[in-house]
Amino acid sequence: MELDPAQLRALSAAVREGTLEAAARALHVTPSAVSQRLRALEVATGRVLLVRSRPVRPTASGEVLLRLARQVELLTSDTMAELGVSPGEAGVPSLPIAVNADSLATWVLPALAPLAWEIAIDLHREDEEHTAALVRSGAVVAAVTTQPDPVPGCWATRLGVMRYRPRAAAGFAQRWFPDGVTAEALARAPVVVFDRKDDLQHRYLRRRVPEGAEPPTHHVPSSADFAAAVRWGMGWGMLPDLQVHADDDLVDLDPAGAVEVVLHWQQWKLRSAPLDRVAAAVTAAARRHLGR
Repeated sequence: MELDPAQLRALSAAVREGTLEAAARALHVTPSAVSQRLRALEVATGRVLLVRSRPVRPTASGEVLLRLARQVELLTSDTMAELGVSPGEAGVPSLPIAVNADSLATWVLPALAPLAWEIAIDLHREDEEHTAALVRSGAVVAAVTTQPDPVPGCWATRLGVMRYRPRAAAGFAQRWFPDGVTAEALARAPVVVFDRKDDLQHRYLRRRVPEGAEPPTHHVPSSADFAAAVRWGMGWGMLPDLQVHADDDLVDLDPAGAVEVVLHWQQWKLRSAPLDRVAAAVTAAARRHLGR
């Protein structure tokens, strides 16, 4: 079986852009041409590769070919660079990378910024306990994740520890925790949660309150807005040390109650100069900002 590079590019673009129309714009062809290439690839492999939803998503077979398509793109970009083809002629290599929201809001973006003129970074924001699945599926080529064991076909490197502490605005703490952080107070006090994948607050609660306690919960799915909600007194929340400033009017409700999240970097076992440069920038920043 021979796989057509144009068909693989169509698959990669469709998953990256979310629709066949957007993929066509990215590839400078018509939506009909993208559809025909995808259909030809499915015929050649004898498998359905995409679920035509919005956004489109790869099937299990599509994930296998998506990994190949992304690897071909990286290798092609590296080869053109070795031949001396300028980025303007060859196109800036695009690297899809999955990062958890708190790392993105604190230390990852400054690490990637110096590379922005040479590498197009396609960031996927996902909970750190779920980012490894994106590497496994081929949706991204690397990820910041809590999974220490390498995904098949990947390297894994320990980055460090993000420490989260239960914090609240001073006024909120005075109202809801006048006698300190007791099980009774925690069972009643409103809590801010990032989204329904975020288990940090409930991980802390499970240590302190009887099973089944369900305090009022606010969902704020943005790292900066999550911290703002805690500062505004909407509820208490687990804030990373990196997101707390010296002039904050925040109370550490339980100095002994820190939750540690160990982060790792997973990336494909593919020698690619752009990917290696991103990995070096991320790991160097982690050494500066994360606990060991």
